[in-house]
Amino acid sequence: MAKERPNGSACPADRARIFQLVSLLLTYPDAELLDAGLQLRAAAAEIEHDLVRAGIGEFLDWQLGTAPIEVQRHYVQTFDLRRRSGLYLTYYLHGDTRRRGLALLMLKQRYRAHGLRLADGELPDLLPVVLEFAATAGPGDGEAPLRQHRQGIELLRAALTGSGSPYRLLLDAVAAVLPALTEADRDAVAALAIDGPPVETVGLDSLGYGPDLDGATLAPYPACSASEATR
Repeated sequence: MAKERPNGSACPADRARIFQLVSLLLTYPDAELLDAGLQLRAAAAEIEHDLVRAGIGEFLDWQLGTAPIEVQRHYVQTFDLRRRSGLYLTYYLHGDTRRRGLALLMLKQRYRAHGLRLADGELPDLLPVVLEFAATAGPGDGEAPLRQHRQGIELLRAALTGSGSPYRLLLDAVAAVLPALTEADRDAVAALAIDGPPVETVGLDSLGYGPDLDGATLAPYPACSASEATR
């Protein structure tokens, strides 16, 4: 039985599995998550996309085969202490500006319309939240925030690749099943990598650390087909 489509894309059901698992693996690796190794491997084994399944399997080999304190230290150093690899997607496009506040509000409204409730203090642009919404709401409206923030995802992916973090494997998995970047997207990402996000501090310091984009470059990724991009 074929496990991957010839064009390298994934069907909607497989994308949902991928987004749901990556969403979980991008959260802080507390004892509960690390103790669920068997369940995590079982979920990864159900992924039909060969490259994605292999990449997530490699990530799990690292996460479950490394001392928990080291995994937790790496997570904090990567996502909490390095601005260039922040998980808050709206910052990549809008910085600390009024436009970021509006983008966060629009995300909240989209989630609310689909019945997704955020935990207290949780921001709607946190990548694990965006992925959970995509997995839950499905193609179209559910995956729209991922497409809208593709530039931020690519910059985060580039930062993780540049630092050699195993978490790059999870961003590779997401990129593998998203529509291919256009030339305009690549130009925009390159410009953001050079110039950084807009600056207009308006008292949004509590909205999560954004990325330091210095030195970020695009990483290669397998592209989806045009037909998958429209789903």
